[in-house]
Amino acid sequence: MGTMYYGDSAIPIRLDDVTLAHLKVVIATKLRRRESFTLSWVHVEGEPGGRSTVWLHPAIPLRFDFDEPEQPQLDRTLIHHLAAQAGASGGIVLPAPHQA
Repeated sequence: MGTMYYGDSAIPIRLDDVTLAHLKVVIATKLRRRESFTLSWVHVEGEPGGRSTVWLHPAIPLRFDFDEPEQPQLDRTLIHHLAAQAGASGGIVLPAPHQA
């Protein structure tokens, strides 16, 4: 389970490493172009229920931490799908994580 820290919040956004790796590519591309957008996700098991949305902006600090040292293989189709969502008014909406 990887984590993303956004802004000055000490509360991590927890996502699996594969999803986080794909998001990192899309987020870095959009922010490098100085394009802002929203990211929404359902909270993982063990966190208070519900979902969250953040406004991603190039001026706000962002850090990605991965549990695995190796980068997972990236799926170009998923990257294009996430990029298309980021360009839409609803932003990126991640599905609920699978519960094991």
